[in-house]
Amino acid sequence: MEIVSPMAGVLLRCAVSVGDEVESGQEVAVLESMKMEVPVTAPDAGRVREIRCTTGSFVQEGDTLVVLE
Repeated sequence: MEIVSPMAGVLLRCAVSVGDEVESGQEVAVLESMKMEVPVTAPDAGRVREIRCTTGSFVQEGDTLVVLE
C-alpha cells in the first residue's frame, strides 16, 4: 500500500523508518504548505517497506511518500 502526499509542499519530517510497524491513523510524515503543518497518516496498519521521500524535499500532490506491506 502506498501512502501519498495529499497536497504539494515541503516534507518537514518523516516519522517512521523502514521496518517500523504502523497502525491505522498513525502519523507517518508531516508536510508544510503555506506555513501550515499538515500531518500525513497511514490509512491502514502495516510494516514500512520503503520510504520514498527526503526531509526538506518538495513533493507534489499524489507523490508516494511511504510504502507499507
